Amino acid sequence: MKWMRYILLPIYRVWFYILMGIPIILLFPILIILTISEKTYHLFFMVARFWAAIILYGMGFWPIIKRVEPMEKGQSYMLVANHTSMTDIMMMLLISKNPFVFVGKKELAKIPVFGFFYKRTCILVDRNNPRSRKEVFDRARKRMQDGVGICIFPEGGIPEEDDIVMLPFKDGAFRLAIEHQIPLLPITLLDNRKRFPFEFFRGSPGKMRAQTHKAIDTVGMELSRDKARFRESVKNTILNSLEKY
Repeated sequence: MKWMRYILLPIYRVWFYILMGIPIILLFPILIILTISEKTYHLFFMVARFWAAIILYGMGFWPIIKRVEPMEKGQSYMLVANHTSMTDIMMMLLISKNPFVFVGKKELAKIPVFGFFYKRTCILVDRNNPRSRKEVFDRARKRMQDGVGICIFPEGGIPEEDDIVMLPFKDGAFRLAIEHQIPLLPITLLDNRKRFPFEFFRGSPGKMRAQTHKAIDTVGMELSRDKARFRESVKNTILNSLEKY
């Protein structure tokens, strides 16, 4: 019955993009209005969470979020998680009720329909352009000053080999968290790679678990003294959770 996989999985993949696009098309006028100004971003974020739920449940995924502690209402967080799937974006939107913006690669802006609003609401980075990386820090600082959190996948990419659990973490998220003295929330996405990997002929419906860890207070931390230790500590927290499950 292996041949069935080569028929059904392409249909499953196409269904994912249909679920991504149809709600955006139907809500297009509302979304345009909500993205005109950063002052209405919290309303856009509520719609985005609804959009994420449509996709995940529509794909037959069953999100299960285990929290060590609740997120403090009204608090801006630096959210960091391991990165393995396009569904990571949707899962992060379900995890946090506190508004945040993604820092993500500019290539996703090329996706039809989705890319239009991705450009308008996220902070895009060209990792091959040093000037782009500086602009990312400037925009992230402004959004945090406005009381909005930031979500960064600190690996900066997806592990291509199955035996590589995580890539080394980059400094950006930890630098920003320390500079702005905001709490950093580590998150482990346990099943996204299994449920919907980038490999075309793999994936299936089922449970999609996430583990949020204890938020780390950055008050009193200094870049020169604490950044590297902080980065590796968070990486080990996420890695240990992945290996445990």
